[in-house]
Amino acid sequence: MHSQSNENFAFSPFDESTDIDALASGLRFSLDTEQHPLCLLAASKLQFYLQHQQEWQHNFGLSSEVEGSVIGKMFGVLIVRTKEGRLGYLSAFSGKLAGENHHAKFVPPIFDGLTPGGFVNTGMEKLTELSEQIRTLELMKDKTFNENIKHLKELRKSHSISLQDKIFEQYHFLNKAGESKSLIEAFEQCTATKPPAGAGECAAPKLLQYAFRYEMEPLALAEFWWGLSPKSANWKHGHFYPPCREKCAPILAHMLSESQDEN
Repeated sequence: MHSQSNENFAFSPFDESTDIDALASGLRFSLDTEQHPLCLLAASKLQFYLQHQQEWQHNFGLSSEVEGSVIGKMFGVLIVRTKEGRLGYLSAFSGKLAGENHHAKFVPPIFDGLTPGGFVNTGMEKLTELSEQIRTLELMKDKTFNENIKHLKELRKSHSISLQDKIFEQYHFLNKAGESKSLIEAFEQCTATKPPAGAGECAAPKLLQYAFRYEMEPLALAEFWWGLSPKSANWKHGHFYPPCREKCAPILAHMLSESQDEN
């Protein structure tokens, strides 16, 4: 059993009112609807928090006072009803925020690859070591080292694929019935392909995972982009977007099913 404090650390309750209750009345979760008024309310509260919090620093590109690379971020809010009947919302960010996976007010990652001493860090160190060996040999420009370079590149590629597969194996997603399915299984069933890098790190799966884990009923979802957009993307600051198809569609197909038998 999870303690009451742990259950609610990411849950932000709405002030109880007849207006809030009326807006939530009869609400059923769907990815096909426009932003629900409760989502807009939750998003405005989260955006106010992002503008004024002093707990961490992340360069969204919105202030000249913040140093570091500019990294805009997708955030999500999920309107939920707890098993005690309280209405509120959960918040999540995609990927990492301020270089970390865990922050107060936000749901945790489904798998934390930043754990000190974990296999991800060890694996990345090995990849860095191989890359440095390759770079050293390439700088020597000696043809006798060509075979060694080729071997090291093949070794690096094999190690990278193996590490990515091991990371994928750590992600397991719950559905409404509390049934779990691995990331690899979700993609095999929907696309017959391997998951893309970063699958499982988006806001929507994080939010639903937390809700199902703590027996909260999801009612409505909204995701918005916060910060400057990378040059290759068209996301605009403060605009809402549906969950991405490439990384999220197979995962959400499982998470929103009533039972694995339906997939």
